[in-house]
Amino acid sequence: QVQLVESGGGLVQAGGSLRLSCAASGSIFRIKAMGWYRQAPGKQRELVASIAVGGITNYADSVEGRFTISRDIAKNTVYLQMNSLKPEDTAVYYCRCSNSGGDYWGQGTQVTVSS
Repeated sequence: QVQLVESGGGLVQAGGSLRLSCAASGSIFRIKAMGWYRQAPGKQRELVASIAVGGITNYADSVEGRFTISRDIAKNTVYLQMNSLKPEDTAVYYCRCSNSGGDYWGQGTQVTVSS
């Protein structure tokens, strides 16, 4: 089992920045990838950004150039730096961890961007 605890969400004006954190604990060995997903009201959950064990990153087109995913291996933590936020970025953001045991999700953190 892997436990994920997210933090850093909140309310910000358009154009502002937020940084989300996701700390992993438990069976964190053999992690293959970690990522951030988001779900807006009435919409499906979608990938925002991911980072694989080799450091390879992947971004949704809608956030490319504005968001940056990074990790601190020593702290078993992954971050999502979000700049130039837009109202359409408003959603609940979830952290996901994939290892040999399966996929694990955090509880989610709300990000609200006002216009």
